[in-house]
Amino acid sequence: MSTGWIVLGVIVVLVLFAFAAYNRLVTLGQRVNQAFADIDVQLKQRHDLIPNLVETVKGYAAHERGTLDDVVKARSAAVSAQGPGQVAAAESQLTGALGRLIALSEAYPDLKANANFQQLSSELSDIENKIAASRRFFNNAVQEYNTGIQQMPAALFAGMFGFTRKDFFDLGTSRAEVEQAPAVKF
Repeated sequence: MSTGWIVLGVIVVLVLFAFAAYNRLVTLGQRVNQAFADIDVQLKQRHDLIPNLVETVKGYAAHERGTLDDVVKARSAAVSAQGPGQVAAAESQLTGALGRLIALSEAYPDLKANANFQQLSSELSDIENKIAASRRFFNNAVQEYNTGIQQMPAALFAGMFGFTRKDFFDLGTSRAEVEQAPAVKF
């Protein structure tokens, strides 16, 4: 009779561990989803700002058609990207195209002095900082989630419950470009 109670007690403890592990993983997964939604909000603001920036530059540097077209194409790809991996890759391309667009202002002093361009550049810089902060929060949430599905006792139940590893929002192939110091020439 006491053996039956011991077996029943062990089963109850295992079920409680499974419920606790499941609830913790759901919480961590929701935190990752919320963090990605935060990035998405910042990216939407950035995407909405870009057409105004392109139009402003177009007025001063209309013959720089290739750069303007690159920005428009990169924006379209970024808007249509789905999931953290695709979004990160598309945003990396957009960041490069925007960098080339902003660099045009150095060749056009009238553009650089334009109040509208200055305001849009300032807004873009502010949004870029918010995106970086949101990306750090997202990557932290992903790290906690990935750690959570690998720790015991959750690791015993994570695969059974359908919890799989999530990818970080990484700069991807442009990391070398970002880490390289810009050349300043006078």
